[in-house]
Amino acid sequence: MTTETPATAAPVAKRVPAERTHHDDTVIDEYAWLARKDDPETIAYLKAENDFTEASTAHLADLRETLFAEIRQRTQETDLSVPTRKGGYWYYTRTVEGQQYGIQCRRAIRDGETEPPMPADGAPLDGEEILVDGNALAEGQNFFALGTFDISPDGNLLAYSTDFAGDERFTLRIKDLRTGEVLPDEVPDTFYGSAWSADGSTLFYLTVDEAWRPHRVWRHTVGSPAADDVVVYEEADERFWVGIELTRSEKFVVIDVHSKITSEVRVIPASNPTGEPAVIAPRRQGVEYSVEHHGHRFLILHNDGAEDFALAYTSADAPGDWVPMIEHSPGTRLESVDAFANHLVVSLRKDGLTGLRVLPIGSTDTFDIDFPEPLYSVGLSANPEYDTNSIRLSYTSLVTPDSIYDYDLVTRRLTLRRRKPVLPGPDGRPFDPADYEQHRDWALADDGTRIPISLVCRAGTPRDGSAPCVIYGYGSYEASMDPWFSVARLSLLDRGAIFAVAHIRGGGEMGRRWYEDGKMLAKKNTFTDFVAAARHLVKSSWTSTDRLVARGGSAGGLLMGAVANLAPDAFAGIVAQVPFVDALNTILDPSLPLTVTEWEEWGNPLHDPEVYAYMKTYTPYENVAAVDYPAILAVTSLNDTRVLYHEPAKWVARLRAVAPGGSYLLKTEMGAGHGGPSGRYDAWKEEAFINAWILDHLPPSA
Repeated sequence: MTTETPATAAPVAKRVPAERTHHDDTVIDEYAWLARKDDPETIAYLKAENDFTEASTAHLADLRETLFAEIRQRTQETDLSVPTRKGGYWYYTRTVEGQQYGIQCRRAIRDGETEPPMPADGAPLDGEEILVDGNALAEGQNFFALGTFDISPDGNLLAYSTDFAGDERFTLRIKDLRTGEVLPDEVPDTFYGSAWSADGSTLFYLTVDEAWRPHRVWRHTVGSPAADDVVVYEEADERFWVGIELTRSEKFVVIDVHSKITSEVRVIPASNPTGEPAVIAPRRQGVEYSVEHHGHRFLILHNDGAEDFALAYTSADAPGDWVPMIEHSPGTRLESVDAFANHLVVSLRKDGLTGLRVLPIGSTDTFDIDFPEPLYSVGLSANPEYDTNSIRLSYTSLVTPDSIYDYDLVTRRLTLRRRKPVLPGPDGRPFDPADYEQHRDWALADDGTRIPISLVCRAGTPRDGSAPCVIYGYGSYEASMDPWFSVARLSLLDRGAIFAVAHIRGGGEMGRRWYEDGKMLAKKNTFTDFVAAARHLVKSSWTSTDRLVARGGSAGGLLMGAVANLAPDAFAGIVAQVPFVDALNTILDPSLPLTVTEWEEWGNPLHDPEVYAYMKTYTPYENVAAVDYPAILAVTSLNDTRVLYHEPAKWVARLRAVAPGGSYLLKTEMGAGHGGPSGRYDAWKEEAFINAWILDHLPPSA
């Protein structure tokens, strides 16, 4: 470890007492002023923190450059995704060496062409048509993100939207692909998601309210001004948000209205875009369902009396009773259903692993697709064609790079179309998955629950406690941290580090109950599970406490702050990215983005004194204490609309004031959003920065 003391002193945030009283509890928040984004003092403080972080990590400059070079060296920079068939075209994305963003393209399918063309060098396909070049759109911008990218059913029009600030407010445009002309149609401040009418004359899109909640569905007639657009649906209940899509069959526009625990779906015939949305089933508190169209019926995936969900159907002509198709099976979580003309494919998870189940139409011969590795993640990839007997899968593991397969639903044959290349690293040796090992281990939580841990390391890594380790966690929203491959991670593994993922409660890895046992008034299970996993890695000699760094982001950043307070002795360092560390203050304020919709995840501390008291015992900012904390790196973005920048800013300020002996760094991206830098090279540099900091706090293997 080569940490050096910077020449400059750490910034000291001024203290301006602000009083907060709820449920007869008065709290003084001395750093609330940092929420004033437009205050020059706030910006000056964030810049001072950035300067301090830069000075504190100056000794890592060479290592950062080395790690960035390794990511770049191992990445095939000029590359091409596996083309996807839709109508008369192959659609794909290209990247070009030296360019930050992808290029969206298509090429007409030629006579006799049944398999996707795949040039080995990632070069453009002969006859290529560029639809959107992200590099051209991003020229002169510090940030760029593509939101909607939606081709009309006839292939003639493209709806796409752009964000140049990172605040996820997009400007929607339409391009005529027959002429290459971008039409005058332009709609500002839209959200993700869109749906075309069957004839391509009408486009549906979404906008958000002041709390950043998508709540309105609009109908736009191509060629007309945005001022003439019509609100098709508006959701007034602030707990609910709205999504929109066109079914794969292209027969219905689906308006999906849902809260954290309740759903309601409306449909509009795509052939009649001015028709009134019809409700499939009225919302019932606590009942979640989703809808997929298949021929004469709507498929309904639901949890009505089925904690891990069941599959049913109802008439597409007159939706009513739900007829069972797959009964509820506790421990097998049904996550989605995809309909094709002759088959249904159900995505599920069981025993902590993802899976795919195929239901041939007109047959009872249901089967699961098998995969050989003990740990993996599999799911459907892009499958826009409805009338097909072949589906495309995405597959990866901790040691297997991202892979694309085509699966023949009739012959049950799996064909590897492409595995993302991993080029030789600094030693010049070709990448070989056999050089690495992946393991599944189990920790025991305080209440006796077994917590799965996925690990990856170089083959032969010692099990004597001498190996450094990074432990990653999330544990919220039923989001599962399924095994994934990372080129950047190889630089850690090749330096002797272990990478572990703690599959803690609050996530969805072990089914719906796993989620329920880590939310609301059971939220502390998420944090104690993570500490149990960290302690287990040490007890089992995977690593040692002084060689263990924790990492998490967003709600996983809340996890990082909570475990820092709960078990500061368990870690040598903590990386918290866009961390939700001022959770109680945020969830108390219904005017902030997403707060009301979050009450069904965390509880409602504004109106419920029990929730208020419970959250106050774990929210990181409220519980900073005069203890010896591990080194902490907090990374945030000024324009983040999901976790506002001031949460980690306040947290670091309080850490310095209450526990001044620790090492705390705050790094703020001044022109980005929740996902950090938008360009791939900038993202690699950010990852190199974080990994350099991690390695600086991990003693090398003994």
